[in-house]
Amino acid sequence: MISSTPALPVVEPLEQTLRAELQRIIDTKTKPPGSLGRLESLARQMGMIQRTTRPVIERPVMIVFAGDHGIAHEGVSPYPQAVTAQMVANFLAGGAAINALSRVAGLTLEIVNAGVATPLPSSDLLVDIPVARGTRNFAHEPAMTHDQAFAALHAGAERVYAHAALGTNVIGFGEMGIANTSAAACIMSRLGGVPVADCVGRGTGLDDAGLAKKRDILTAALAAHPDTETAIDVLATFGGFEIAMMAGAFMAAAQVRMTILVDGFIATSALLVARALAPAVVDYCVFAHASNEIGHRRMLDLFDAQPLLALDLRLGEGTGAALALPLLRAAVAFVNEMASFESAGVANRDA
Repeated sequence: MISSTPALPVVEPLEQTLRAELQRIIDTKTKPPGSLGRLESLARQMGMIQRTTRPVIERPVMIVFAGDHGIAHEGVSPYPQAVTAQMVANFLAGGAAINALSRVAGLTLEIVNAGVATPLPSSDLLVDIPVARGTRNFAHEPAMTHDQAFAALHAGAERVYAHAALGTNVIGFGEMGIANTSAAACIMSRLGGVPVADCVGRGTGLDDAGLAKKRDILTAALAAHPDTETAIDVLATFGGFEIAMMAGAFMAAAQVRMTILVDGFIATSALLVARALAPAVVDYCVFAHASNEIGHRRMLDLFDAQPLLALDLRLGEGTGAALALPLLRAAVAFVNEMASFESAGVANRDA
């Protein structure tokens, strides 16, 4: 039987041809070898992604995907579900952290309604493509159907292709969705093989009693779906529409050779799904920060990742990714603008 489901983005492993030449260029800049630390590996990675010895940053974009979760009705968050739509309205009015940080970083900001439960105000910032008005409650049934999961994956990919057509070559993804740390924790536990207790954090600020309740609810929810193992099954059972769109966006961004800024706990859970579907996607990723959400550092270990920043962030929205963009700008600046020992007439240590 031939499937009618459109194919997901195909991601090729990172091209290695220029690695040695990029390293030679980096090593002959007027500095001791390795003295610019992580900036050097960033410059090399971006050059390899762009297949050039002179990488650049063009029209960087932050896409924030928003969606509601049925599991919120179990009381896993101290905030009501209505806050998702209220915060999206705040994004559209320009009043949220991600608005301020995108402005200071020079990011074009886009908000995508992936599946918010209540109607949203119209805005030039908003791409209104909900799969449904929130997911179902995965404590009792799968959050979405497989068709919905694939629809969200493809919708996320299409947003990336739209920006690629405008010249974007650096992109980050953020999210908004009350209870989405619960979805991310279950995805992490099932795809990462991590005990759920090590995945569940305070999210938007649960107290000790609330944290214990959340842990018990998610433990029971995972037990209620014991045969959920493949990436699509896990995504459909526990995910959110914003997480699914992010997963598709990760794959599409890697497919078109963008450098991808990976945000915090929720975004990294979407990357877990994307990696399971297209393993080479990680080659194109820069892990922006280690968040203050308890499971995020453990999740980063699943990728053997070395995040650029550790600022005790736990807001989401793509804020950590936005804060990391200036480091990418610094990496391409030094590789393009620093003199070499030869051009500056400076004696190298081996002279």
